[in-house]
Amino acid sequence: MSSNSESSAGTATIGLAPTVVAVAPGSPADLVGVEPGDQILRVNGNVPRDIIEWQLATDEADVELDVSRGGLDLSMTIEKVAGSSLGIEVSSAVFDRVRTCDNHCEFCFIYQLPKGMRRSLYLKDDDYRLSFLYGNFTTLTRFTEADLERVVTERLSPLHVSIHATDPDIRSAMLKNPRGGMSLRWLRALLDYNIAVKGQIVVCPGVNDGAVLDDTLAGVLDQYPELESVAVVPLGISKFNTESAMRFHTLAEAQAVVDTVNDWQDIFQTTLGRRMVYAADEYYLMAQRPFPAAERYDDFAMHEDGIGMARTFEAEFNGATTEATGVQRGFFAAVDAPPNPAAYTGLRQNGCGSSTAASTDLTSTSVQLRPGLSAPVAVLTGALGAPVISPLIDSLDRSDVRVLTVENHFFGGNTGVTGLMTGEDVSNALMTEPHGHRYLIPDVCLSDDGRFLDGLGIADLPRPVEIIPTDGIALRAALETAGTT
Repeated sequence: MSSNSESSAGTATIGLAPTVVAVAPGSPADLVGVEPGDQILRVNGNVPRDIIEWQLATDEADVELDVSRGGLDLSMTIEKVAGSSLGIEVSSAVFDRVRTCDNHCEFCFIYQLPKGMRRSLYLKDDDYRLSFLYGNFTTLTRFTEADLERVVTERLSPLHVSIHATDPDIRSAMLKNPRGGMSLRWLRALLDYNIAVKGQIVVCPGVNDGAVLDDTLAGVLDQYPELESVAVVPLGISKFNTESAMRFHTLAEAQAVVDTVNDWQDIFQTTLGRRMVYAADEYYLMAQRPFPAAERYDDFAMHEDGIGMARTFEAEFNGATTEATGVQRGFFAAVDAPPNPAAYTGLRQNGCGSSTAASTDLTSTSVQLRPGLSAPVAVLTGALGAPVISPLIDSLDRSDVRVLTVENHFFGGNTGVTGLMTGEDVSNALMTEPHGHRYLIPDVCLSDDGRFLDGLGIADLPRPVEIIPTDGIALRAALETAGTT
């Protein structure tokens, strides 16, 4: 399964010319009269397919824009310093159609969504461009020779690839796609061209755990040792799951996965000089095992995939680091990402251009209480976040701070990550809470315009909340204002 997105910006205008949604005052684009609402028809005479080609073209010193405005076609010449931004924010990351996924994985979370959510949440992508831009995982079953040529030529790296199993028959069966068994040849080709790739294995109990997981990790060592890393993550099941073969891990199965990963870390360390494979934080919670020491996460290179987040948060909260790692906004991060996210700065680092505009600051939509207000504090988090945050709160030895666990009834199943908290569940949790307290909510569960996955906004909640970045530094800072006068 890949991650999911409609256009990576939540836009419904897939396949249409990108629309200018903002122009920075005083920018080169502003000076020549580019306006919000303009449709970009061509850049330097070419029709860009996506934000990657857009930034390659607009990175030049002289940029020719052909735009459509109110039925009129206009041409504009923009002169600027090579490598500097035009100052334009466009409406989407992919201008042609997002390449959708043609696999039919039983474990796909998209199939487990309730009806009535936003249309963009139901579209499965298998697009290497979104893999590069947002960290979405692609199975490569729709990858082509032309895609390989572009990735190599433009150095679109790193990419993120769903492996699941290296045995061709098992992988084909899991993806329910006959091409699944052979599509990892593209992974080998990417590595041959020195494209950095991060892998993922979604473990389904009774399908690709046990001996199959051992065989898969042996296959990684034998066939793909150049992989940057491999994340081993548990199957997510919502209450809307209809696949009888998909079930929760037992305690023993979760412990077996943790043990297998630990064993293979030692093998990879001995053979390659690095641990390569890491189990998601969820596995340690499910297995009732302590998280590994921070040094076993090798600089937390897979933090964005849920690897080492607990230890990172702990270090940030306790002041062991002064830099926040930052967190992607959950499983649907790409759907509600701003059209010009900070991830695009990687294009310039890879020789592909510059970012066009700053992303939205979500904290600007938060409800701020008066500085210095003395009031008890509740920190809202999901069921899987509570055992991570609670010991940190307890270490403060303060009676005015508590953790408020938000049970995920909306999705149900084993859905307990904070990033999938919905407005409905947060509202239910807050409904019986006292007035006048401070309620801190992490930004990981919100889109950039302050909306939950179910469409509710912070204004719909029964109590005022303060939105804070999802890192230990921000939480500690917010708590340090509590209890002061």
